[in-house]
Amino acid sequence: MLKLKLLGIIANGENSGVEFKRDDIRPEQLGKEVVALANHQRGIILIGLEDDGTISGIKRDDLETWIFDTVFDRYVHPMILPFYETVLMDDGKSVAVISFPQGTSKPYVLRHNGREEIYIRAGSTSRLATREHQARLFAVGGILHPELLPVPGTGLQSLDLVRVREYLSTIIRDPDILDDEDAWTRRLSGLGLLTGAVDGREVCTIAGLVLFGIAPRKFLPQAGLRGIVYDTEDKTYHALLDTVLDGSLTGRYVTEANGTRTLVDTGLIERFSEIISPFITSNNQPFLTAFKGLKPGSIPVMLSGK
Repeated sequence: MLKLKLLGIIANGENSGVEFKRDDIRPEQLGKEVVALANHQRGIILIGLEDDGTISGIKRDDLETWIFDTVFDRYVHPMILPFYETVLMDDGKSVAVISFPQGTSKPYVLRHNGREEIYIRAGSTSRLATREHQARLFAVGGILHPELLPVPGTGLQSLDLVRVREYLSTIIRDPDILDDEDAWTRRLSGLGLLTGAVDGREVCTIAGLVLFGIAPRKFLPQAGLRGIVYDTEDKTYHALLDTVLDGSLTGRYVTEANGTRTLVDTGLIERFSEIISPFITSNNQPFLTAFKGLKPGSIPVMLSGK
């Protein structure tokens, strides 16, 4: 890293991707910062700086070995291979630059005292991840697939099999014609639309219920779409439109003999398009929405459970 670039980073101060540390920092403390930055986007840790950006310099002779063999090898898991370099300043003091890209094996954890702790970045500070943050990190890392989680109280009868059959035959061109409940259960379980519950019964997954459920909000109150249109730039109690949509995400189609698909029952996407179409402008006049900064003609969309 060029000295001029380093000085620019120091002048901007600590932020969500930059951390300043003295070289007498304890290994678990440095590991905590590495974990938090890796769980965020990317990280740059400058060793040899005070919190206010004053350059105190590197005093440890074995700093590079200590960082690789102690901090990254013993305290950070899974393994991260950082890029290490030192920059000599005009006053003769050196600053160590430890940089690494956004982690692809999230969540990264700090291993210390027989425990594994997950940290995240919040502005210029690192803090323990909440349960919700951890779930998000597991999902991003591919360890947790929330769309495959079971929805209690549901079953095969909760799905619109007409929509499912049209999807199987037309979209993925499945040649098998299902004619009994056991066949449906096996096929939909293989697609991840059904899954086994604790009591051994097959229940809908979140994906199955959202895509093909007859009434998803009966079991998932946070599902569906809520559309709100305000007549001013401020969110007020008076709204031109405030409605919650429930039902399958996909529409129901009929395929004609010539291969033409005709929509006979709308899904959430089509119904949402219908209700907002009167409020979308076709000229260059700005459209007033609940949120400033949206493009003309746009509309705020929120999950109904919010």
